[in-house]
Amino acid sequence: MAKIGFVGLGNMGGPMAANLVRAGHEVKVFDLSAEAVKAAVDIGATASASLADVAGDVEAIVTVLPAGKHVLAVYDGADGLLNNAAPGTLMIDSSTIEVDAARKAAELAKQKGMRAVDAPISGGVAGATAGTLTFMVGGEAEAFAAAEPILQAMGSNIIHAGDSGAGQAAKICNNMILGVSMIAVSEAFMLAKRLGVDAQKLFDISSKASGQCWSLTSYCPVPGPVPASPANRDYQPGFAVDMMLKDLKLAQQASASANATTPMGALAESLYAMYSAGGNGGRDFSAIVKMLDGE
Repeated sequence: MAKIGFVGLGNMGGPMAANLVRAGHEVKVFDLSAEAVKAAVDIGATASASLADVAGDVEAIVTVLPAGKHVLAVYDGADGLLNNAAPGTLMIDSSTIEVDAARKAAELAKQKGMRAVDAPISGGVAGATAGTLTFMVGGEAEAFAAAEPILQAMGSNIIHAGDSGAGQAAKICNNMILGVSMIAVSEAFMLAKRLGVDAQKLFDISSKASGQCWSLTSYCPVPGPVPASPANRDYQPGFAVDMMLKDLKLAQQASASANATTPMGALAESLYAMYSAGGNGGRDFSAIVKMLDGE
């Protein structure tokens, strides 16, 4: 078992750290929220008073933070992780951030004699809690091999996507598919509604036909067909509108940087931005169906 530092105990990071503890790892945690730290300590983690403290005497450090600027801020600086961790420490960043920021973080770690992977996640809060997340990992093969046993305590699918930044690239591409497909599924159900086709009947047909996709069969945006979907609990978020909007923005930034053509991704971003601006940023992203229904 490893000694692991963990920074960022939010909706995803909290249950991820808990699964590391349950797997028998010795976990030191740091977060600006005293409540989040207490929750981690209650299940067996050790509280750290600072970034310097959490980085000391550990073999690996996991970060789960809101944006690239936050990752770079905690990595760099005299009081940051890299200046207080031992050479050879494995840095695992499971935030969803810009590809360029992920590569910069890895380079900073390399300059300090450390190994680094970007390992963004898919699976939402439910997956984080159950330990069934998918990790898309970017980094050198040796760093991936070192990170894999740690990631296995938090996820069921660990995939090496390529060199530094490839994990982030794969994540934003995947979530662009998700955002676009959810809108398409939602539009189809609203059209069916107006054409007099029952939602369950459409689900029964499309889930067995060429319209089948994850947004339909696992996360159906209308109540009824998929009991576990947020549509059946008033769209309480598993993955919030604002989180989807963040990922779609990252995809568009990457698209512009890479000179790629992603018009459907751009349209999905604009629709989620419109829905968020209406005060719906905290709802599950599948609630976009409500806007398409005229609400």
